[in-house]
This record gives sequence, structure tokens and C-alpha cells, in this order.
Amino acid sequence: QVQLVESGGGLVQPGGSLRLSCAASGNIFSIRDMGWYRQAPGKERELVADITSGGSTNYVDSVKGRFTISRDNARNTVYLQMNSLKSEDTAVYYCNAHIRTITMISGQDEYWGQGTRVTVSS
Repeated sequence: QVQLVESGGGLVQPGGSLRLSCAASGNIFSIRDMGWYRQAPGKERELVADITSGGSTNYVDSVKGRFTISRDNARNTVYLQMNSLKSEDTAVYYCNAHIRTITMISGQDEYWGQGTRVTVSS
């Protein structure tokens, strides 16, 4: 019904940058909040950043000042610009979105992307 497809992950050196993208497609009526989660080796999944339909943003403390979340509502896409990357940022990053489909009168369902791997290493 709805698919979230992530891209942009890869291998980068410490101090480098990556830009993750997540595009939603399918029977979408509207998208409320969108976010990025990550799961590092040996750790639980955590919220990295999220953004509301109105553009309000929230970040986990460890990425503040380095990461920027944004969205393009016309393209049903959310981005995560990651600068000054550290080895601690190494993780699989997952896109998350709350979406109302065309069959729903109200409310939203939660969807997840398949994950894109980010490795920060020299």
C-alpha cells in the first residue's frame, strides 16, 4: 500500500558528509510527521531526528549542530543531511513516517523503510 525507500548511505571518512533520502510512494492521502531512526552495532534503535508536516524539527542531542532534517512535501520525501560525521554515527538508518492513505477517513498509520547503512571509518 505504502512504500518508503531510503537511499544515500555508504562509507565515509570521519568529518565527511552524507545526505540520506527517503521517498514515500503508494496510495498516500497525506503525510504527517516523518523521522529518521538509527541502530548502531550493539545498541538499540534510537530516534535521530523528526520533522512535522509544518516543519518543526527535533534532534537527539548527539547530532545537534551536525545533522539537519528536511522534507519536500511535493515529492513525499524526507532528507537527513549529515555533516561532521563521527565513527559513533555508524549505524543502519531507518526512515519512519505517519501516513494517511486514500482509504482512511482520519488518522495515520506508521510505516518504516528498509534501512540504509552508514559507515564512518578511516
